[in-house]
Amino acid sequence: MQATAYTYDPETRSGSVLLDDGTPVDFDAPAFDAGGLRLLRPGQRVRIEIAGEGDTRQITLVTLQTF
Repeated sequence: MQATAYTYDPETRSGSVLLDDGTPVDFDAPAFDAGGLRLLRPGQRVRIEIAGEGDTRQITLVTLQTF
């Protein structure tokens, strides 16, 4: 699934993305670390993987979207 980076805190390695429908979804350090990134800037297109549904959904991977 694709999304757009919305926030990122380099100290905690956590932040949030906006899904293409505008829904914000938070991610934590393990999801960021799983993608192998060192930095994320707001506005970057990212690829995410999500586990669960509804209120229990959680981002498990954040990485850059490549074309």
